[in-house]
Amino acid sequence: MLTLQYIGTRYHGWQVQPNAVTVQQCVQDAIERVTGVRSPLTGCSRTDAGVHAEMFCCATETESPIPCEKLVAALNAWLPPDIAVTDCREAAADFHPRYDARGKQYQYRIWNRPARNPFWEGRALHFHRPLDVEKMQRAANDFLGQHDFSAFCAVGSDVEDRVRTVTESRVTVEDGMVTFTVAADGFLYNMVRIMVGTLLDIESGRLAEGCIPDVLASCDRAAAGHTAPACGLYLTQVYYDNRKEAR
Repeated sequence: MLTLQYIGTRYHGWQVQPNAVTVQQCVQDAIERVTGVRSPLTGCSRTDAGVHAEMFCCATETESPIPCEKLVAALNAWLPPDIAVTDCREAAADFHPRYDARGKQYQYRIWNRPARNPFWEGRALHFHRPLDVEKMQRAANDFLGQHDFSAFCAVGSDVEDRVRTVTESRVTVEDGMVTFTVAADGFLYNMVRIMVGTLLDIESGRLAEGCIPDVLASCDRAAAGHTAPACGLYLTQVYYDNRKEAR
């Protein structure tokens, strides 16, 4: 199991695509450089173009004699500067980084100052007007618990079971950065970005305060808010049963 960090700005998401550079492709290139074999690589999620990760887990099989502790430095020597391997460990033969995950945590970051910050360009949504964080937190509380999140799933998704349990949903602000942190046992396509867009639409008055329970009950994507841009989204934690991930 490899644990990665990456800035997704230059990439068309995780998954290999024709005629587009992706994170998976870059990691496979590095593995091939180090081991001499282009091994299949399975990720814990399919992050979209422009989405970032502070913790992303993936799995591969190799017969290389290089020990895990040496493999980290070896792979990083061939990876571009915006992708890094932070950990490598042996995993059980049946370990699957996506299906064995007990849950994930995401953060969405909003730079909330009048002037844009070049250090956060492509890494946070710039929102120049002061946001009412307390109002956003009141709305975010309504995401907690088990719900059908069909209204917070991109149109066209073929996932049938859209019930998810949200265990963390909070909005904080520090030094001009407003952060929405959400953890759940699973996420639907564009779910977090639609949640953020809905919070922003409630904050601005485009959607009524207290509307989220009705939006959830509707199972209608049109009832929720807009989809926030990808630039502010980070996968921050992936949760596993330690007995499953490591051998």
